[in-house]
Order: sequence, then structure tokens, then C-alpha cells
Amino acid sequence: MSASHEEHGRAASPFKQPKAVWAVAFACVISFMGIGLVDPILPALAESLHASPSQVSLLFSSYLIVTAVAMLVVGWVSSRLGAKRTLVIGLAVIVVFAAAAGATDSINGIVGFRAGWGLGNALFIATSLAVIVASASGGFGGAIILYETALGLGIAVGPLLGGELGAISWRGPFFGVAVLMAIALAATLAFVPDSPRPARPTSPAAPLKALRHRGLLTMGIMALLYNWGFFTMLGYAPYPMKLSAHELGLVFTGWGLLVALFSVLFAPRLQARFGTAPVLYANLFCLGVVMAVIAAGVATPAVVIVAVIVSGAFIGINNTLTTQAVMLVSPVERPVASSAYGFLRFIGGGLAPYVAGKLADATDLGVPFYVGAGAFLLAIPVLASGHGLVSAAEQHTGEGETVTPGLVPVGPAPAGGEPPLIVAVGAGGNAAEIVDAAARLAQDADSPLEVVHVQLTAVVEEQAVETETEESARAAVTAHLDRLAARGVPATGQVLTGVGDRAAAGRVLARHAAEVGARTVAVGRAVRGSVTQFGEGSLTTALTHAAACTVVLIDPDSTHRPLTAAALAELRGSGA
Repeated sequence: MSASHEEHGRAASPFKQPKAVWAVAFACVISFMGIGLVDPILPALAESLHASPSQVSLLFSSYLIVTAVAMLVVGWVSSRLGAKRTLVIGLAVIVVFAAAAGATDSINGIVGFRAGWGLGNALFIATSLAVIVASASGGFGGAIILYETALGLGIAVGPLLGGELGAISWRGPFFGVAVLMAIALAATLAFVPDSPRPARPTSPAAPLKALRHRGLLTMGIMALLYNWGFFTMLGYAPYPMKLSAHELGLVFTGWGLLVALFSVLFAPRLQARFGTAPVLYANLFCLGVVMAVIAAGVATPAVVIVAVIVSGAFIGINNTLTTQAVMLVSPVERPVASSAYGFLRFIGGGLAPYVAGKLADATDLGVPFYVGAGAFLLAIPVLASGHGLVSAAEQHTGEGETVTPGLVPVGPAPAGGEPPLIVAVGAGGNAAEIVDAAARLAQDADSPLEVVHVQLTAVVEEQAVETETEESARAAVTAHLDRLAARGVPATGQVLTGVGDRAAAGRVLARHAAEVGARTVAVGRAVRGSVTQFGEGSLTTALTHAAACTVVLIDPDSTHRPLTAAALAELRGSGA
């Protein structure tokens, strides 16, 4: 679900972060509650306000359509106001419109205020991950863990809180969000430092212009169809369940737990084993089947309940891999690609509940779910039309306009002669200690040293953020080379760039090691922990499996350990 430097030294706790990170992370939890929070109260809203399900569904449509349109300009706004100001404005807008939605007495009023809430949400989600990464201490790996934790908590706890508050009154979830976001707003104002504006402002037309690229447009249309099915289920499944607000909260909490678990833990492993496109094909097909089951069993609440909970696993996988596929094939800057993709994605989610309501009113409640199943299945041939671009990006064949892991030389060119020892490090942790330990290994083997700095774009849900600038990555390599040169250690440098897929970066590093005839590749401990570093889908695991030479786990304070399949399994199982 995200990229991380996996080459830091001994792992530090990701939860030892500045107050600024905790303030934004808390706001992220409340933001991610936003969609699931209202699901448990949909039937109660319809009954209390004498509205039809199709009228209530406009709560989703107004929120998501405004979010979609706002995604086109949030990059432009943020590039002129700075990330903190954009974040604060987004939080303030959410507070005002969530409270107004709770205070109104008409369904039309709630729909209108949800639209304003959608504007605030777009401003917030466009900047929250970037602010957390910029404010984090000890590298971005810990920040990503914290962000993913906030994501999981929000998705899982949102329906539960919505059910508990909704059991008291349908107004409860709206006022609850307003109060919690007001606390987050105060903490953000108090603890988050002002952020500089980007050196080069983003054009407001950039996201729409980016859709001229075939890969981005294809993935965006696929995401539109996927979200059509997703929000049809989210907006209409509560009605045939015939449950109370509290019971609906429990059902969607189970759903949210599966979304979070499969997003973070299982999607990267499936991607590493089978590839992005094959997993998405199977996943979309399974979602189509689940939606068809809901449609066929719409008169049996137990069938709908089980199917909705099971769908959380497939939705978690799809959310992660779709965003990574978009970033893989997008030849534009990450924020621009995120905005263009978000526009199409949220448009599909916004239109689906409105159309589903009209279909349900004109026919019966099963028809919208059949249409949703068709949308999931139609996304498969759309993805197939861009399969070559995704596969080329993953395999680094250079076909099409793709953004793939690649190496950029830094400093003097290799002098030739002896094959190098390669050490891969990230931006934080004790990278200097890892490089120095690898230098001692290189000297013992009478080999030159090559320092590879791993610079990966973080991809979480629909967001992608550059974790460090190209200049800072190059500066980090230069600092290593200067330090080694002062000690008389011959060394060269590279920056390994990549998007989201850590395993792909590991395979690129293995190919590079083979091309230069490296005898050994050294890595350090990951800040994200042993289970993540040595699990399927990680850079370390992919490197170990793909490398023709020895891969060594560097420990500056202990004996270095050669990595094999058996060693990876032991490290992963023991959490050592």
C-alpha cells in the first residue's frame, strides 16, 4: 500500500513523532471516518426526514462530486498557500459544514452541507500525507506507518462510532465529526509549523492536461468504474440489511477492518507474487461476483450482510493497487497524477448513488447492485487495454510513457576494474553507520564501494507524495561519498527512484548488481520493522530472491548476516 525505505539502521519506534505529526494523524483518523460514519444512519435518516433512499443517497453524491471537482484545483491552491494553510482551511470547512449538516432539519439541507464538507475533505486529503511526511522525525518510514495506522483506525472505527452516535440520534455522527475535527484544527494550528510554498506553482489546468496521457486516462476510467460499484454498495447495502444503526455500525466495522488489513498487509504481497494487473483482474472479477450475490440475495438480509463484509477484503486490495498502477504509468508529477486520478475516481463514486437511486425507484432494489456488478466487470477490459503499459512499467522494459524504478548516477563515474560491493540505504535512521560498515566489508574484500540511496514515492490509498526532493537525495549520496573519500575509501553513488512498489525497486537493484558484477549487496535494518522488511512484497525480499550475488543484512553493532530464503523466513517469523 505504500513505499518505504527499507534500508535504515536499527528500527526506531514509528510512534515517537513530533506533536505536529500526531495532530495531523488524529485529523486523518477523523477524515477517514467520513464515509463509513454515515452508513449506519442512512435508514434512520430516510425514516426521520421522510425521505426516499434515492434522496438520502445524494449525501454521497454531493460530497463526492464536489470532492472530485475540487481535486482539480487543490494542487494549485496548495502550491500558492502552502500545505499548512491549505490543511487548516480544509479542516475549518469540514467543521463548519459537518455541524451545519447536524443542525438542519431537511434532507436537502444535509445534501447541500455535505457538498461543502466534500470541499473541505479535498483540501485536507490533498495535503495531509505530505504534511505528516515533512514533519516526521527519523525518516518517512515511521510517518507512513502512522498514516496507515490512522487510515485503518478511521475506516474501521468510523462505522462503529457512527452506529453508536446514530443510535442516539441521526444528528450524532455529524456533530461528532464537527467536534473531533475542531480539536484536530486547534492541534494543527498549535503544533504544525508553517510550510514553505513550492518553488514552482502548480497550474490549475495541469490535472486535466495530464488526462491526455493514455496510461493515466485508462487507469482513471478503470477507477471510475470501480468506484461506481463500490459506492453503489456503500450507499444502498444498508437498506436490505434491515438492521438498527448500532447493528449496521458493527457490520461496517467488520467491513472496514478487512479493508484496512488487506490494504496494508496482503495487497503488497499479492502484487509481488503475481503482478499488479493479474491481481486487479482477479480482484475486480471477485467484486463483480460479490455484488451479483448481493443483487440476487437482496431479499435475504443475512446474504447481504456477509457479502458486504467479505467485499472489504477485495476493496482493500483494489484501493492500494489501483493507485500504484496509476503512478506506475503516469509520466507527470505525482501530485498532478493524484489530482487527475482523484477527479475521475470520485466522479464515479458520486454519480453511482444518484443513478442507483433512480434505478431503485423505477425498478427494485436489486437492479442497482446488478449494475454495480456490471461496472466492476466492465473495469476488467478497460484495464486490459492498458495492461501493456502496467506490465512494461513493472518489468522496466521502457515501453510507453511510464515511471519505473531507475538508477541515477551521482558523483564520479566508476573507475572500472574490480566489481563493487553495493550498499542500499534510505534517507533516515543510521544510514551513515550502515554505509561505514559496508565500507569496511568492501575494504576487507579489496572492492570499491557503490552507495545506492533509495528514494521511493509513498503511495497510500489514493495519495502519492514525494518523500524527499531529488536535490536532497543527491545531497545524501554526496555526503556519504565525501565522508568515504576523507577516509581514503574509493566509492561511487547512485539514487534509486521508484513509485510505491518496493518489490519492483528490489528487482531493479538486483539487475543492476548483476550488470556491474557486484559480489555483494548490503542492506540495513528497516524502520518499518522485521515483519514488513522481510515479508513478501518488500524491497529486501525481492532483492534477495532476484540477486545472483550474496545479499547481506548489515548490523553495525553485531555480526552481518547473509540473507537467503530460509533466513528471510526465520527473520520474518521471529520478528528479530
